[in-house]
Amino acid sequence: MEYKVVPFVASIDPRTGTSDQVAEQLETLINQGASGGWNYVRLESVTTYVHAENGCFNNKPGYTTARQMVVFSRP
Repeated sequence: MEYKVVPFVASIDPRTGTSDQVAEQLETLINQGASGGWNYVRLESVTTYVHAENGCFNNKPGYTTARQMVVFSRP
């Protein structure tokens, strides 16, 4: 079995965006994978730690964030 993992970040207008628009973007990504012979497996949330940045004039603390990943497979 072969796997492919693709990041998924939906992009909508904060005033007019809807859940339907997010679903359409995910559906498009899944259909693109299917057209390349990939089978959709699931949507995974991956927790990631972003390291702090220390500079002369700008210090940014580290933080934890979550990224959405679409998992595909094929034989």
